[in-house]
Amino acid sequence: MPEPDHYFSAQPASPAQLRPVDVVLRGRPVRVQTASGVFSAGRLDLGTRVLLDAVEDPPPAGDLADVGCGWGPIALAMAQASPAATVWAVDSNARAVDLTARNAAALGLTGVRATAADAALEHLTTAGVRLAEIWSNPPVRIGKAALHELLRRWLGLLAPTGRAQLVVQRNLGADSLHRWLAEELGMDVARAASAKGFRVLTVRPGQ
Repeated sequence: MPEPDHYFSAQPASPAQLRPVDVVLRGRPVRVQTASGVFSAGRLDLGTRVLLDAVEDPPPAGDLADVGCGWGPIALAMAQASPAATVWAVDSNARAVDLTARNAAALGLTGVRATAADAALEHLTTAGVRLAEIWSNPPVRIGKAALHELLRRWLGLLAPTGRAQLVVQRNLGADSLHRWLAEELGMDVARAASAKGFRVLTVRPGQ
């Protein structure tokens, strides 16, 4: 019997049956396509909604990133707010990357670059690109060690004046992650919001 799909599976085994979902992203109603085998396939998940409601608009231009894009709600919201920016929507799940690309194209959001996470990280690192902002509902269920490595690599791409906005469920380690970011990575971390059992952490490179 095949293993069940996880949202962080690289190649989900379940059939990719597209279905439309109507959601509201930062006050803007949109219709998107979702499918099984990706994170929160049938709706806008609560943590993502908390993040999108809590943060200010991203910078109007430059390179932005949504790390763990799923079907794309965060990347789409960033691109709507900053149409002149390049938004790197990255995920280890190939179906999620495809869905985000489809949704961005359908909404006319030409600044979205939906890319496999490892390929995007290699490209950005090799090209010397520095990110002005990261928004992420990070995949905490991949395990602490893998999550820390993911965040270490992506936060390392922040520009000196850049910042990351991360949403993490309080019961899934938000406060311990806050401490790790500050004590182990030397980042400047502040709790920007706390709602519905989630923390939104604003993370900046340490001085």
